[in-house]
Amino acid sequence: MKNSFLIIACLLFQCIHAQPDSLFLKVAKPKYDGPQWQQKNKATFDLSEVAFVNWNSGGSNSISGLIGFETSANYSDKYFSWRNDARMRYGINKQQSRELRKTDDLIEINSSMGFKPDLKSNWFYSAQLNFRTQLTNGYSYPNTDNPISRLMAPGYLFFGGGMEYGKNIEKMSFYFSPLTLKATFVLDEDLANAGAFGVTPAVYDSEGLLIREGEQTRREVGVLITNSYEMELVENISVKNQLSMYSDYINNFGNVDVDWRVDFDFKVNSFIRATLGSHLRYDDDVKTTIETDVEGETEEAGAKVQWKQFLGVGFAVDF
Repeated sequence: MKNSFLIIACLLFQCIHAQPDSLFLKVAKPKYDGPQWQQKNKATFDLSEVAFVNWNSGGSNSISGLIGFETSANYSDKYFSWRNDARMRYGINKQQSRELRKTDDLIEINSSMGFKPDLKSNWFYSAQLNFRTQLTNGYSYPNTDNPISRLMAPGYLFFGGGMEYGKNIEKMSFYFSPLTLKATFVLDEDLANAGAFGVTPAVYDSEGLLIREGEQTRREVGVLITNSYEMELVENISVKNQLSMYSDYINNFGNVDVDWRVDFDFKVNSFIRATLGSHLRYDDDVKTTIETDVEGETEEAGAKVQWKQFLGVGFAVDF
């Protein structure tokens, strides 16, 4: 009996040590250090306010707010890189004795996929996609009866392939695409009939009756060059530059559409920060209008440089 008990005890001891992942003993598995998806999320809120009480110099009470959200999911290994990000911004302003006005409105999605056959090279065979539109109606204030833009009016889609250079591609990138499709969507009947944002306008007879509706899509094929980089100027002050230049092969080749953003980020602490931004655009398909001598009538005045500047202080949360 005593021998049987010893045999059983020895067998049990061997089983415990032979199975380190059993209920009796757990052994930590080595951590996987290979390529993995890196995901980041960031929510921001900026607020500015001015109030006057018996102020002898005059002024109007006003308050402005801007909310934003950014998310990214990136993957990279020795040969392959795939970067994806999406952002949303929406801003409003309310001034005393004036209607609520929109100050910013953007939905944007980007995806870039690259492959390099040589480990020593910083050049990637790359394909990129960019899509952007807005959330709500836009107006030429103070006229709020006739929207000049809507959701998917316009909407822009860029898709093409080419070569991309980037030693640290998530921080600095130069992209050249000799073949890029640009599609402009104007999914609003009134704006499409008016030929807004470069689509073919509607055709009317001499009495003003509609013969053919305006097209809601404009397609172009051209060359695209982009450049982006991020750098820290000094401690807690960083800058991000994004430049895009596009020229259509068929319609006025050499006439370049430009989209250029420069944003400075001033970090106060983990949550509070200030932002100074500049956004310049030129699109030959977006024509401006001027009033004529006839009351209520306008005529086309061609494309002009668009510029927007922003300065705000607010909160930012990374998660």
